[in-house]
Amino acid sequence: MLKPIKTAKQHLIIFTRYPEPGKTKTRMIPALGSLGAADLQRQMTEYTLSQAQALQNSISIEVRFAGGNLQLMQEWLGDSLLYQCQGEGDLGDRMARSLVESFQKNAAQVIIIGTDCPDANSQILAQASAQLQTFDLVLGPALDGGYYLIGLRRFIPELFININWGTAQVFQQTVDVAKKLNISYVCLPALSDIDRPEDLLIWERILATDDANIDKSNAQ
Repeated sequence: MLKPIKTAKQHLIIFTRYPEPGKTKTRMIPALGSLGAADLQRQMTEYTLSQAQALQNSISIEVRFAGGNLQLMQEWLGDSLLYQCQGEGDLGDRMARSLVESFQKNAAQVIIIGTDCPDANSQILAQASAQLQTFDLVLGPALDGGYYLIGLRRFIPELFININWGTAQVFQQTVDVAKKLNISYVCLPALSDIDRPEDLLIWERILATDDANIDKSNAQ
C-alpha cells in the first residue's frame, strides 16, 4: 500500500494539463501539429517537474491538472507526487482553491508555477522560497504581462479577484492590489513564456543547454 504523501511546510504546486492531442498547446498546432503540440506539453511539464525535484530543501510537490484523470497522471509522472484536479472556474478561482487547501493542510509557504516558462528553473524556485522568508508575496513576471510564478505565506483572496486573466494586465493588476493592501512583495527576474510558434527558439535553447550539461556531467 502506498504511503500517504503529506503537504510540507514548503509546498510547490505545478499547474499543467494532461498532454492530449488537440486539447493542449493549441496555439502551437499550426507549427507542430496536434501530436507535436501535445508532446511539447509533455516535455515542458516533465522539465518543470525535474527542476522542482532538484530543490534541496524538504519541499512537497503537488500537480494540479486539467484533462486526463488521476490514473493517467500517475502513469505519466509517477505516484510519488500529490495530485489534484484543477476543478472549475477561471485561473484565479483555480489558483485560489489550491492555495486555500494547501494552507489548510498547514503549509507555511506555497508557490504556484505553470509549465510554460522553462527558465523558471530550480535556482529561480529556490530564490522564490527564500524570498518568502521575508515577503508575503513573491511574483515572477512574464514578458507577456502575466506572471509565471506566485508565492504566498498566507492566502490573500483579493489577489485573485477582478484580474483580467490571459491578458497583458495580469501582473500589473496583481501588483496594484498588493500596493493597495500594503502587502509586502518582491519580484523575481522577468522571463518569457512559450506560448506561440515564435517562442520555440527558447525551448530549443533550454534543450541545448540541458544536453550540454548532461554531456559535461558524463565526461567528468
